[in-house]
Amino acid sequence: MALNLEQKKVIVAEVNDVANSALSAVAAEYRGLTVEEMTELRKQARDNGVYLRVVKNSLAKRAVEGTEFECMQEGLTGPLVLAFSQEDPGAAARVIKDFAKEHARLEVKLVSIGGQLLAASELETLAKMPTYDQAISMLMAVMKAPVEKLARTMKEVPGKLVRTVAAIKDAKEAA
Repeated sequence: MALNLEQKKVIVAEVNDVANSALSAVAAEYRGLTVEEMTELRKQARDNGVYLRVVKNSLAKRAVEGTEFECMQEGLTGPLVLAFSQEDPGAAARVIKDFAKEHARLEVKLVSIGGQLLAASELETLAKMPTYDQAISMLMAVMKAPVEKLARTMKEVPGKLVRTVAAIKDAKEAA
C-alpha cells in the first residue's frame, strides 16, 4: 500500500521526535526474518524501552536530519529496522544483540551514539554499557569506599591495642 504525502510527513515527524530524544540508535537488516520473528523483536523492544520501526530509507534519512543521528544517513540502504534507545544508551544494542544471537538473519549495519557513527562490531561495547541504576550504584560504591576504609582504619587502632594487651597478658600467664 502506497503512502500519501500526509502519511509520509506523519511518519517522518514521529521518527524525528523519537530521534531527537533518543540516546543511541541501531540499524539492522532484517531480510529473511518471518513475521512472527519480527513480532517477537518488537515485543522485546517494547519491554526494554526501545522504539523500533521499519521505515523506508528515504523517509528515515529525512527523519534523522538535524538530529545527532544524521551521521547514519549514508548507511541507510536496504531493508532496515531502526531501534532507538529511549531510557538508557545500551538498551537498543542489548535488544538487537540478544535477538541476533537466536536469529542469524538479523544483521547489524549501523550503530550510533552521541553523534558518532560506530562500526557494527561496536554493538557489543554499547550493549555492555550499564543502565542508569547500575551506573548510580557503581558511583555510590566508589564514593563509599574511602569512608569505609577510614572507618576500618579508625577501628583498627583500639583493636590493635586490645590485641597487644591480650598478647602481653597471655605471655605473662605462660611465664
